[in-house]
Amino acid sequence: MTQQTFKGNSKCPTRRQSAPCRPRRAILTSTRSRWATHALPFLSATRTSNLSAPEHRESYADRVKASTMVQFYSVTLGDTVFSIPTRYTELVRRGAGAQGTVCAAYDTVTQQNVAIKKLSRPFQNVTHAKRAYREFKLMKLVNHKNIIGLLNAFTPQKSLEEFQDVYLVMELMDANLCQVIQMDLDHERMSYLLYQMLCGIKHLHLAGIVHRDLKPSNIVVKSDCTLKILDFGLARTAGTTFMMTPYVVTRYYRAPEVILGMGYTENVDIWSVGCIMGEMIRGGVLFPGTDHIDQWNKIIEQLGTPSAAFMARLQPTVRNYVENRPRYAGYSFERLFPDILFPSDSSEHNRLKASQARDLLSRMLVIDPERRISVDEALLHPYINVWYDEGEVNAPAPAAYDHSVDEREHTVDQWKQLIYQEVVEYNAPAPATPAVAHLASADLAPPAHTA
Repeated sequence: MTQQTFKGNSKCPTRRQSAPCRPRRAILTSTRSRWATHALPFLSATRTSNLSAPEHRESYADRVKASTMVQFYSVTLGDTVFSIPTRYTELVRRGAGAQGTVCAAYDTVTQQNVAIKKLSRPFQNVTHAKRAYREFKLMKLVNHKNIIGLLNAFTPQKSLEEFQDVYLVMELMDANLCQVIQMDLDHERMSYLLYQMLCGIKHLHLAGIVHRDLKPSNIVVKSDCTLKILDFGLARTAGTTFMMTPYVVTRYYRAPEVILGMGYTENVDIWSVGCIMGEMIRGGVLFPGTDHIDQWNKIIEQLGTPSAAFMARLQPTVRNYVENRPRYAGYSFERLFPDILFPSDSSEHNRLKASQARDLLSRMLVIDPERRISVDEALLHPYINVWYDEGEVNAPAPAAYDHSVDEREHTVDQWKQLIYQEVVEYNAPAPATPAVAHLASADLAPPAHTA
């Protein structure tokens, strides 16, 4: 029988009780280099010939050469038709979500395993088109080992008039964090995974980019514990317009300031990391709300009702609702995350402890965003900084993203023009379609007003 750790929410899952119930893997080593030789059992079906090979980003010359000889073929995977260049073989469907369908493939040109994502109905409406443009642009900009990079991009259509499909090619990883959460992770692996998450997030934040949709399914790993963040369809630059989009993060990982319609900044991503960390420890979602109201209730039942000073910053109608809810004292993090949920503290170097993990959680899962730990502070926390590497933490920031395009009102056809231009320019110096040659956001005609 699983021990209940606190009484505030009987539905909250708890982690495995003891080693006899589910044997915990022995700690193999605290060094990253040896993890590659003691791989974690993520996906046995993954092609292994180049599993540890670094990702190969095609040079401009590679793309120019390939673009003159591209031939496509079609494969049906589930209910999705993939029309892809012949260089990609051995297609296997890996999953699907709101943003698209992903398959694994083997790239015969670079001789590496890749993931190919077909964007889901990118031109169905303005929202889909805007997300497709944003994801493509941001993937081209970022360049960090803990953020998924763009290896290639293509469309099988040959003109703007025919254009309807966008494919993005990325490095193939072994699993997403949803699968890792179900494993018994020792402190060192948990700490290292969190460190990599924070490094990737800092790289985005340095460019003023907030991910806004961090969740286990958007974080992928390899069996040697290397981690990358993906899916930038909801990411955007920091700015005052954040008030416009209250429902950005998947509900379970949504920060209080988002739920309550307050303005939010970069540390909205830190709340999401705290939720993910807690889920890794507990083995289940921390705040499984059924809607945004229930989500808020789940949070305050465990963490307690926030202070009057916090309430005073809410909009009057929201404040009235929140103040009329039952008040909760909340629970200490020792009760929310007792020692029984953690591996033994007796690691190889005896540096990482449950008490440190709890302290980090208590600083991330803070309802008031002004008191929440920053990404820089989290990277210096004792549970994380054992991995600190200056080149990883302070890697050069990506080029600036032109968020003025986001802020303009475009029609679906205008977004389509912008995306088509990006794909054409990415792949080859072939003559541009006249309709999109030298197209800039400022050149787009404003959408026609309807009566």
